Amino acid sequence: MAKIQSIKFNFVMNSILTVSAMIFPVITYPYVTSILGPQGIGTVSFANSVVTYFSMFAQLGIPTYGIRACAKVRDDRQELSRVTQEILLINLVTCVLSYLAFFITVQAVPQLREEKTLYVVMSAMILFNSIGAEWLYKAMEQYRYITLRSVLFKFIALVGMFLLIRGDGDYVIYGGITIFASVGSNLLNLINLRWLVDLKPVGDYNFRRHLRPIFVFFAMSIATTVYTNMDNVMLGFLKGTTENGYYDAAVKIKNILVGVVASLGTVLLPRVSYYVERGEREAFAKVTERALRFVFLISMPLCVYFILFARPSIYLLSGKAFEASVLPMQLIMPTLVFIGLTNIMGIQILVPTGREKQVLYSEIVGAGVNIVANSMLIPQMGAAGAAIGTVLAEISVLVVQMAALRGEILPAMARIPYLKTVVALAGATVTVWWLLGSGLRPLVVLPVSAVLFFSAYGVLLLLMGERMVREVWSLVWEKTVGKVLKK
Repeated sequence: MAKIQSIKFNFVMNSILTVSAMIFPVITYPYVTSILGPQGIGTVSFANSVVTYFSMFAQLGIPTYGIRACAKVRDDRQELSRVTQEILLINLVTCVLSYLAFFITVQAVPQLREEKTLYVVMSAMILFNSIGAEWLYKAMEQYRYITLRSVLFKFIALVGMFLLIRGDGDYVIYGGITIFASVGSNLLNLINLRWLVDLKPVGDYNFRRHLRPIFVFFAMSIATTVYTNMDNVMLGFLKGTTENGYYDAAVKIKNILVGVVASLGTVLLPRVSYYVERGEREAFAKVTERALRFVFLISMPLCVYFILFARPSIYLLSGKAFEASVLPMQLIMPTLVFIGLTNIMGIQILVPTGREKQVLYSEIVGAGVNIVANSMLIPQMGAAGAAIGTVLAEISVLVVQMAALRGEILPAMARIPYLKTVVALAGATVTVWWLLGSGLRPLVVLPVSAVLFFSAYGVLLLLMGERMVREVWSLVWEKTVGKVLKK
């Protein structure tokens, strides 16, 4: 049986994974945008959004359901092998059906047929997501393996970007490399399955037990994908792929930051599912409260900082040709807070306790709000309208989930240090205000402002006695200065 690591270790590994996901686009995106421009970037972004829908159908609700189902039986290798084989077989059937629908759609829609090669290349996402069984590795909390494997493939993709993308016609290559970087490593997952489960058929399969929860999670996936990808799809059809390019630059930064904020919830899902299965309610409640506090304290400064420094961030990552991306980026930043909180409420509280239908209802509301808002705003405002639609959708999801959990979540939410956070953010903003109109290059402004802003934020919280910050500081002091003094 694979060794189960501590939450702290898993969080460190997932943080490394998140940082690698940040570094990869920071290094490659400036180069790629300078070569492909808004048109090429937008074409790939639009294709990625379309292919994502077919990958969603191939996956059903398995990426989330698989974590919960496998985490519950991870101490029994035979039953774990049975559950894994059942889910994989279901996934392979839906993969074949999804590919059939995909090729029919590409052939039938002229705008897609014009870029048939790009869509075929990017459809590899469907296959790799279906065979990767990433949910099993997360259920077994194998974050060391997940991290090392993902970093390796991102490094290979990084080298490929600089070697293979040479002209504005190389957007198909760019699309293929992005797929390789994000899901290509799933091929290793398939090869290494024998580490965790038996590959020999174990018999006594019961596929029916998975179907109902999978379809509930599938409905959740549909709703989520609608309001996270519909903005790109509607932009492409209503305003053209150049507008997709501007929006992609803004969303690229937002997605990197969401990965940072949501990383703790991803690590905790298998652990809290394990607690719930064994009735350890006190441990479950303690982990949940600390997660909410952590997410709020992390997401708020990221949101404020990148609203203030949206322009140099866009210039550094994409170049001045993407000036039109600045406003959409500023508008979409509040979603860091909303997504961070709903990730904890939905993925850490509702899903492990078997109330995934409440998550589904919230995401249906979010999808509906997103479609209506996009329909009204995108024709007039383009990428900025899509950003507003996304913010409204995330707010609606948060409101519905808070209503569903009001008896459980409000006491924990009441203990979040709102006033201290606002004071710390105000103080941090004052320390960097002079840099906003300084005229310095983005490569200078961003590191200097980031060090000043986040240092001031942390120090002010520490001085005001914020509990979690003091715990982190004590741990850092003990591991560094404390060891030196002992010597």
